[in-house]
Amino acid sequence: MSERNLVLLGPPGAGKGTQAERLVDDFDLPYYATGNILREAVEQETELGRKAKEYMEAGELVPDDLISEVIAERLDSGEADDGFLLDGFPRTIGQAEMLEKALDGRGRSLTAALLIDAPDVEVVRRLSGRRTCVKNNHVYHTDFDPPKNEGVCDQDGSRLVQRDDDKPETVRKRLQVYHDQTEPLIQWYEDRGLLRRFDGTREPEEVNSHIRATLATLALEAEI
Repeated sequence: MSERNLVLLGPPGAGKGTQAERLVDDFDLPYYATGNILREAVEQETELGRKAKEYMEAGELVPDDLISEVIAERLDSGEADDGFLLDGFPRTIGQAEMLEKALDGRGRSLTAALLIDAPDVEVVRRLSGRRTCVKNNHVYHTDFDPPKNEGVCDQDGSRLVQRDDDKPETVRKRLQVYHDQTEPLIQWYEDRGLLRRFDGTREPEEVNSHIRATLATLALEAEI
């Protein structure tokens, strides 16, 4: 398989970031997280970046077609010729259709949509248990990685707090947005034979091994 064109799907807290880091190392893929590439386009002052900046400074969502153009810019840059890993796009079926059209127009196609799934109760437990130190942003977890002294950072002695984003009610709202807007993509990619499911409740190493084995199988099938 000459290309690995991949999309990461899954609820917040399922472990997409961890798996993205490993996949980038495993396959030397450029990693495109929507927020990052928009910020970079703004910093580089590209024409699309200037347009995006107007929306971002006004506190408005950047329109789908503009995000799609920014991603298409990356596809044409040469750095994604052997594949890419997309995270945070597509979030909706409309965005998925835009990505499909952009790839079709370049004679390319998606290799797989990798769904890293975890039940809501697990996501809430993972995210709401996070504690961050106020001085240097060191992160702990009340269950998985607690500090030696409750409420105090082991490394710099500063106070540990729960960020607003990690409060249970905020996490549940984020999950509801995911269920409403992004979850329909699961069936959309399933219908196209592109969806591959992974259990985000398992150990990160196990999830990574499963993903690598799946991609190896897809590569063999493509050569047959």
